[in-house]
Amino acid sequence: MRTKLSVPRNVGQWFNNIVERPALAVTVSILWLILIGWVGYGWNLGNIGLIDETEPLFAEASRQMFVTGDWITPFFNGETRFDKPALIYWCQAIAYAIIGVNEWAVRLPSALAAIAVISLGFYTLQWHLAKQDELEQVSRPTRRFLTAAVAAAMMAFNPEMVVWGRTGVSDMLLTGCMASALLCFFLGYAGKREQGDRGIITPHSLLPNKWYLAFYVLIAGAILTKGPVGIVLPGLIILAFLMYVGKLREILREMRFFLGMLIIVGLSVPWYLLVIWRNGWNFINSFFGYHNLERFTEVVNGHAAPWFFYFIVVLLGFAPYSVYLPVALVRLKLWQRSHWRAQERSQQLGLFACIWFLSVFSFFTIAVTKLPSYVLPLMPAAAILVALLWSDFFQGKNEVTERTGEKLITSFPSLLWSGWVNVVFLSALAVAMFHLSQLLGRDQAAPDFRLLIENSGLPRLGGFLLLSSAVIIAFSIILRRWHSIISMNLLVFLAFLSFILMPAAFLMDRERQLPLRELSAVVVQAQQPNEELLMVGFKKPSVVFYSQKQINFIKLTRDAVALINNQAAQQIKPPSLLILAEQTNIIKMNFQPDDYENIAAKGAYQLIRVSFKKMKKEKLSIS
Repeated sequence: MRTKLSVPRNVGQWFNNIVERPALAVTVSILWLILIGWVGYGWNLGNIGLIDETEPLFAEASRQMFVTGDWITPFFNGETRFDKPALIYWCQAIAYAIIGVNEWAVRLPSALAAIAVISLGFYTLQWHLAKQDELEQVSRPTRRFLTAAVAAAMMAFNPEMVVWGRTGVSDMLLTGCMASALLCFFLGYAGKREQGDRGIITPHSLLPNKWYLAFYVLIAGAILTKGPVGIVLPGLIILAFLMYVGKLREILREMRFFLGMLIIVGLSVPWYLLVIWRNGWNFINSFFGYHNLERFTEVVNGHAAPWFFYFIVVLLGFAPYSVYLPVALVRLKLWQRSHWRAQERSQQLGLFACIWFLSVFSFFTIAVTKLPSYVLPLMPAAAILVALLWSDFFQGKNEVTERTGEKLITSFPSLLWSGWVNVVFLSALAVAMFHLSQLLGRDQAAPDFRLLIENSGLPRLGGFLLLSSAVIIAFSIILRRWHSIISMNLLVFLAFLSFILMPAAFLMDRERQLPLRELSAVVVQAQQPNEELLMVGFKKPSVVFYSQKQINFIKLTRDAVALINNQAAQQIKPPSLLILAEQTNIIKMNFQPDDYENIAAKGAYQLIRVSFKKMKKEKLSIS
């Protein structure tokens, strides 16, 4: 059976018409990026409440910064919060000033960071392939624009990017700064034309080119987003790349390295000096010691995982395209160093993305504390690698050259096997969806969610969607319609996001977070002056954000009972206090009926007022 090496003729003609009109090409590209950016990161962004436990910590610290005008020291619930540097708080506080204190403003910086790196990725791929066409003296607009469009879509539509791009925490902002910085570095590096065998670049100017300048600014942003990792990790990637191609000293001179370091220091260090001046060793020990050094060398907050953890994270987090990553990496033949060193700089994007991917993966595999979000910065590199793998299938019938035909035939066996793995992978995910209610663990905050999700029919719909896509991809393999396979993967993820994940997110919000928002509104109305609010048995920071009240978080029921007994024994005591807890914990506290007033109950939670005036003199005990 004949392999289909090109896209349909009418598609090729359409792209030829576009490339002949540059203004139209730019317009179509921008519209495409707006479309995938809105669907992936704008649609319903602020229509779901903040998700406990991490997101409200950032949201409230930013609100405090916005309200108090203290742009140096982050605070949460009356205490300093040194988990992350200030840039994420600044961005959210600015968003509050523009569109108000709400969920949209909390998540807007993450969404914009995701869209920015997707757009820069599109530009980089398109530029790289345009340079390749120049070198080969051919014109392949279909290949150029389709590859860039598919790369951007894969960056936008994968679980890791969608989850963190729609969550108001620092991870996507770090990825946006770091990945954009790396792309800017490559554009600055590849934009220089080598002259002669020694690669001398002339003329020299006092400043590096605009891409290197953008690289330095973005690295400063990464440092202000998550600290030392913002320069250490990109530095390791670039160091490994330059040592591999043998251009370390040359590029450091070309980049005006020492001037660049001054730019980075000038932009990032002042906040660190100010916060240390104001908070001293409390900040140094908490941020540099606990949240950086200890996270790399020790298990922090119980986030331990086996050595193969990130293999699973990448497989699922970059699904469904992750099955093509092994082939995409192997086809680059990293072991052929002489081949890559002989290439023009602009043709080393695949090599650069490969080193980027492997460096991030290895760095966090070595780190002792492991979280799924840590490998988020490698997702743009993964999308570039897979897009380059498929790039030769994205060309019109008149664009298939003898060279590309040979490349396609050579890569055919590995792509064939990867295609069948793609079918098996989607089928396995379909089986998991059909049995989702059995696979879901019990969440005390949403005890009825499993039943709710089962009754919604979403698992069956999701399973049918995944299974149908597996069948279509199988037929595409049999018919050798290779360009349809990656398109089908994109379509199935988009359909899954629209018809399964989004409705499921609303169901989870209604079951897990809505009761807390409703009780927060009750607290605002019911809390009396100087009345303390206790949260017993769990920590849900969203209540602090929505009620805008300080809360005394008490983990253990016995500690709450001890505090109540202590206050009741004082001669001068407050008239009452509020307690927010799960109903089971209220029962455990063994209150007498006259000791408390039931104010509200929502979902699994109950809000009560304990009156010290009505309490009997006997001490409370845990039942």
